[in-house]
Amino acid sequence: MRRRHRPYGRRGGRIHGYGPRRRGRRGTVSGAALVARRLPPVVIVGGGILVLGGVAMAGMMLALFVITVLPGLLFGLAVAAIAQHRRQYRRALHHHHHHRYAAHPAMRAAHPAVRAPHPELAWRAARDRFARVRAEYASYECEPMNVLRLPALADVSVESTARFVDAFAHAQAFESETFPPPQHAAEFVAAVDRAERAWRAACDAAERIRLSGLSASERGAVERTIKLLTTARDSSNDAERLAAYGLARNELAKLEKAGAVHVPRPAQAILDAAARGQLPAA
Repeated sequence: MRRRHRPYGRRGGRIHGYGPRRRGRRGTVSGAALVARRLPPVVIVGGGILVLGGVAMAGMMLALFVITVLPGLLFGLAVAAIAQHRRQYRRALHHHHHHRYAAHPAMRAAHPAVRAPHPELAWRAARDRFARVRAEYASYECEPMNVLRLPALADVSVESTARFVDAFAHAQAFESETFPPPQHAAEFVAAVDRAERAWRAACDAAERIRLSGLSASERGAVERTIKLLTTARDSSNDAERLAAYGLARNELAKLEKAGAVHVPRPAQAILDAAARGQLPAA
């Protein structure tokens, strides 16, 4: 009898070539790699470009922030720090001087507190300031040339001029030749302050307005009148000067009748006297 060949050896080990075969281990592949293998190359390249573009855009935004926003932010922080340091320094300096003067009565006597001026001194200063305003106002009202160049300063329908006229009259009501009681003097000083501010504001407004409120024909009449007054002032011929003053007075009367220019009484009186030959050439 033939002996059957056994697949196992004497010690029970498996003989090569017999028994079930073991499967070999295959390499593991990730899901992203499998997806990448299935995608077309164009899609992969486009995705890479988009990723690179996003990175580049983020870098540009960061660079723009560093160039534009960051310097301003640092400057603002520096200014705030300097301001805080100055406040602390002033506070410390004030605290130091306060304790220093409090500890030394002699130093307090050597550095007396600043007091308000004496009422009479303030009243006299207000009188001087009011006299300057009155002189400037009179110089304007007595010169027809000034009235023609700045007609708004003689027109009380202009708001700034009306405020000045009221403030000027109010200050005149409190004016006195001698030092009045303290309450009256204080009211005069306050009235002069208002009149002085109103005069400056009225002059500024008249400079801005000039002839802008007139029509073309009215502006032409004003310019002709100014030329006639200039000729009359500069002429050495009496007949020519009188004729120029007469024509200028007629033109000015037409303008006033039309409501284009308001001629103050002093200016009208001077122009009438000049037309009659009662004023010198200069």
